[in-house]
Amino acid sequence: MEAKLPLTIIDNQQLQYENELLKIAVLGGVKLEGLDRLRVTLKVELKDSPRPALRHNMDLYNDTQLEKFIRKIAERMEIGTSVIAASLNELTNHLESYRLQLLKDQSEQKQQKKQLSEVEREEAINFLKTPDLLLRTNDLIGKSGVIGEELNRLLMYIIFTFRKGRTPLHVISLGSSGTGKTHLQEKVGELMPEEDKLEITTLSENAFYYFGQRELKNKLILIEDLDGAENVLYPLRELQSKKRISKTIAHTNSKGERRTIHLVVEGPVSVAGCTTQEHIYEDNANRSFLIYLDESKEQDEKIMNYQRAEAAGRIDKQAEEATKNLLQNVQRLLQPIKIINPYAEYLQLPNEVFKPRRTNSHYLLFIEAVTFYHQYQRPWINTETGEIIDPNNSTLQKSLPLGEVGGAVLTTIEDIQEANQLIKNILLRKSDELSGACRNYFEKLKQYLQENKLTQFNNREIRKALRIPTSTQKRHTVALIENYFIKKVKGTKERGYLYEIVNAQEYKELQNKITNVLDETLQNIKDKNLDKSGSGSLVAQSKSEPPKAKRSKVIKEKVQEI
Repeated sequence: MEAKLPLTIIDNQQLQYENELLKIAVLGGVKLEGLDRLRVTLKVELKDSPRPALRHNMDLYNDTQLEKFIRKIAERMEIGTSVIAASLNELTNHLESYRLQLLKDQSEQKQQKKQLSEVEREEAINFLKTPDLLLRTNDLIGKSGVIGEELNRLLMYIIFTFRKGRTPLHVISLGSSGTGKTHLQEKVGELMPEEDKLEITTLSENAFYYFGQRELKNKLILIEDLDGAENVLYPLRELQSKKRISKTIAHTNSKGERRTIHLVVEGPVSVAGCTTQEHIYEDNANRSFLIYLDESKEQDEKIMNYQRAEAAGRIDKQAEEATKNLLQNVQRLLQPIKIINPYAEYLQLPNEVFKPRRTNSHYLLFIEAVTFYHQYQRPWINTETGEIIDPNNSTLQKSLPLGEVGGAVLTTIEDIQEANQLIKNILLRKSDELSGACRNYFEKLKQYLQENKLTQFNNREIRKALRIPTSTQKRHTVALIENYFIKKVKGTKERGYLYEIVNAQEYKELQNKITNVLDETLQNIKDKNLDKSGSGSLVAQSKSEPPKAKRSKVIKEKVQEI
């Protein structure tokens, strides 16, 4: 912003006002919050005079403070109060204009989004229309610098993408210290546009209530460590569940008058965080997808090989940056649209899943998220007329005007198949009686016994082989005994016990049950002839039924059933 005399803007922290008599510096700039006050630190000097400057901190909107300050300047500088009052009044007017301009610039900067060039737009649209979109996307995520974690990184990417959905999903990354939880979240987060995310290291308890009413709407909130944001977990849960938070506070204005202010911040938001302590954040975990980091030796090797290649200068950083830019542009072209799943009533969860009500909601929403990402490939429907519109229509080369035609994107069988493949491990963990850390320990224990052809073991041997702390092993052993996964076979407390596994195949059996339920449900959908073409595409189905009136009637009936 150009400086206008008599107010000279040296920088944001120092402004200077001059007239024929006085020179006044505003030290520290002006505060943007609270338009009912104008608190500043002033340095007042008499021009062409050896008298020392007068420094004072005050609120220019407080008449009592202003009158005292005017008299103080008059006494110190030996000039008339009317001249000083006029100077301070003019300064106040200029500061008000300056502050309002700053607020306007700040608002425009927040709302500013990158405008894609025609080349960038065409490249992003072509990518969104490619076959095997999820497979191609996962490949690009790897090329952007995310090493390994093939399943977790794609799951996290889809969840982050659905921040624009009607009910965004949330994710918590779990794993031991040093396994790369924060790194994975940070690297996948880099694939989202800067204007759509908020990265948090730590926040005060009431910080969320002071965002603008719609400032967080459909934003991705990345929390580096949940332990450092413990104070804001409650408002975060409210934003996740109710999609808004509110708070009423008492406020005292510059005249000493007290009044109440109602603060409202609207969502929805998508929240991601990392922690090593699963049980402490159970309330937040219930609202989120839980991702357990790969702690295998193979993953360690992948990361270390990348680190070595990077140190040797063999990683093409420009190619990584170009990949990030492409995926960010893809995100910018995805529009918040309604998703209709014609197959929703036929979907079933395995009986083994704990807390099925919330998990069922997550399952349905995740299928919506997969459909949402495929919006440039899926059929969409005018919900008013029942007309199906082919996604290859030339109109879509520039935009998807779904809002203009009252449209919605339709879920296909392919979406359900792909969602099932990605969500199997999530459902498996939600069906497990053991915590994630305990399950990881137990599976490593099984692998060790199998490799060494052992049926019995003692804690000391396993602790040494797996290199884990005594306290951690004791905690896991208690959980395994209580849930009857292992049992004592002989020994004493003084000399130690020998243990054996009750059923070494229990986890595979649970995995098979979940897979079978998902596969049977999918087959059931196909058997009911919901998709007569067998392709999973309602567009293809519509082509097999030429009469437009008949096609519209079929779709209307399906939409009404939902």
